[in-house]
Amino acid sequence: MFLYNVTVSIDPVIAEDWLEWMRTAHIPDVMATGCFIESRISRVHGEEDSGITYAITYLSPNQEKMDEYQKQHAPILQKDHSARFAGKFAAFRTVLSLIEEFK
Repeated sequence: MFLYNVTVSIDPVIAEDWLEWMRTAHIPDVMATGCFIESRISRVHGEEDSGITYAITYLSPNQEKMDEYQKQHAPILQKDHSARFAGKFAAFRTVLSLIEEFK
């Protein structure tokens, strides 16, 4: 399993609009690629100098699906996000290998 984490700091002025768009458009579009089996959006708490920070985490079942997403889907979806919220956010992405789960 692979975790794909996108951390986004968003301008507080548009944070509610961004969050609604993420819930109703972007995350459903990412999930519709078939590359992930679940997703979560979390608020990052702590020092926030210039924005409100969120972590969006997607769970991919294998390397092949993760590669497919990054090559075939991510550029288009990231372009849509960047065009809609240009200059109002900062983001970084991390891919993690799931080693073990504890429940």
